[in-house]
Amino acid sequence: MTVDNNPIKQRLQITFGKFDALIYTSNLDVAKLWERVLRRADLPILYSEGFNPRPRIQLASALPLGISSECEVLDVALREQIQLDGLAERILAKSPAGLKIFDIREVPIRHPALQSLIRSAEYRIHFEDEIDLVLLRQAVENVLKVETLEYQRERKGSTVNVNIRPLIQDLYVDEAGDLIAHLAVGEQGNLRPDEILQTMKLDDKTVSVHRLRIHFANL
Repeated sequence: MTVDNNPIKQRLQITFGKFDALIYTSNLDVAKLWERVLRRADLPILYSEGFNPRPRIQLASALPLGISSECEVLDVALREQIQLDGLAERILAKSPAGLKIFDIREVPIRHPALQSLIRSAEYRIHFEDEIDLVLLRQAVENVLKVETLEYQRERKGSTVNVNIRPLIQDLYVDEAGDLIAHLAVGEQGNLRPDEILQTMKLDDKTVSVHRLRIHFANL
């Protein structure tokens, strides 16, 4: 007879969005918020063992403050199996304003950690004030045509030049005049929307940024 000693009995991935005032909630606080929401929704969350038990939940990627999103993913380990029918409504009933759920799915218990699978993310950068689209498209062309694009970052108290060009997978202006940026995220490197704006000398513009989708390996 085979004995199942794995404490994880079910694993869920919740695709959710951050909107309104929730976009100013830090990544750490979003994780705490999810713990409260799931407990209030009476989900059998699995906790780690030891002196300071922590919920076995994990966000796929940190989202910078001030950015809205429709594609964040939360990995949740449960100590008991539950039905998915009506689960989104059950969770939303205990959720704060600005939190939306788009999908809940079950994944294999031994599925790789989300943070090891994330590769890139796409952002829509909307300029709140009028902007010259001809100059914007020219700035995009100037970025894409070079092989080296240096950006200064602070590392351990010193400033270093980093070539961020390999971290830009795509960059274009859509029909609405928004800048769409497909940027590397994860273990291979990270590039934030504000960094690409600074590189393009557009950091003086008032913008709103929305994460459209996250790309994972083998998903």
